[in-house]
Amino acid sequence: MNDSSPVTSSRFEYTAAFIVLRLFLGLRTFLAGTEKFESKGTYSFANYYDNMHHMAQGITGASFLPLWATKLFAVSLGYLLIILGAAVLLGIKTRCTLFLAGLLYVALAFGLMAAQDNEGIAWLAIHVGLFAGALVLVRHNRLALWPDKL
Repeated sequence: MNDSSPVTSSRFEYTAAFIVLRLFLGLRTFLAGTEKFESKGTYSFANYYDNMHHMAQGITGASFLPLWATKLFAVSLGYLLIILGAAVLLGIKTRCTLFLAGLLYVALAFGLMAAQDNEGIAWLAIHVGLFAGALVLVRHNRLALWPDKL
């Protein structure tokens, strides 16, 4: 009987699990960013700034957060989501990218906590948990454009 088979199989399963998780989180983050540019089926920078202005006003209106802070966050949000999503998908410094994307989702959740949007908080909490799980599995990252140095 070959004793190394279960170890090899186990490593493959962790690697496969990480790839699936990385693909999901990368696509979800990238598409969350691109959807910020959409309005009535069209994508544009004008739509983006209009959407983000409305988002900032909504959070400020429902919370203690000042408009200048919500606008600053909202204006950068779509770009950060696209950049981080693409970096996760491509495997660019995956450990750092997963950590930063996870923090971005925590920041989004903070805004919803301030606005007391419990349903939105729950959805974002699932994303944060998935990012935490990906960080635990990142050592099994095998397909990366720019891998982390361990």
